[in-house]
Amino acid sequence: MRRTDLHRTNLRIARARWNFKRGDVALQILKHYSQEYRFSLLVGDLLFLDQGWYVTHAGLVRLSHRRRCRGIEAQAVVDLCSTSASRYTFRATVYTSRTCSGFVGYGDADPSNVSPLVHGAEMRVAETRAVNRALRKAYGIGICSVEEIVSFAEPVASSRESKTRPPRQANGKNGNYGGPKVRDRLCQLIRQHELDANLVKSYAVDFCGTKTLREASREQVEGFVAHLADWAEKDRNALLCQLNSFLRIKEGSA
Repeated sequence: MRRTDLHRTNLRIARARWNFKRGDVALQILKHYSQEYRFSLLVGDLLFLDQGWYVTHAGLVRLSHRRRCRGIEAQAVVDLCSTSASRYTFRATVYTSRTCSGFVGYGDADPSNVSPLVHGAEMRVAETRAVNRALRKAYGIGICSVEEIVSFAEPVASSRESKTRPPRQANGKNGNYGGPKVRDRLCQLIRQHELDANLVKSYAVDFCGTKTLREASREQVEGFVAHLADWAEKDRNALLCQLNSFLRIKEGSA
């Protein structure tokens, strides 16, 4: 895809997902990252959270492939790791060419600075953060990566809502979203596979055959989560195409 075509596609998706208006500063920033780094919203290279753009690990890896990165090395900094406290620090080095001396980045993770959804996976989070920082240094990426922030906006929003909404009945048919464990699993899948939460919700409603997600039974939501997890694991690209079909439906109805 040409840079101009990619930019137009990114603009269309950004306006549909986040309701940007003409002249928003965020759209000017998106133009730069579309043309300079060829980041694509369609495949999840960028996300807009808390009024700012964040690059994803997948987006950085795809960029390194386009720029013909020669190699990435990551290793634990043993002196700064504690398995008993689930605290890990990694050092990553990115080599952009055969003669490159390497761009170094460090990443750390422990239960206090990762989302509760990934507790127990702090070592992998630390490695990913280190690789992301090294890649951002190597290719001059001035925005933070999603994996370096403590949690996603969607789980945070859900926690805020839980404080203001009355408690739901655990076994009720309507308004339960499948219960907290199923909801947490769904949020984890969205985070793990870098999916658009709004499109996933639209897909869930269509899958369950209800007008809203609140009307779906626990069994229906559990079935959808299992289906989503299986598809994301086997063929994420096909899943993204399915989700983006709901974006086109939304644009058509608008």
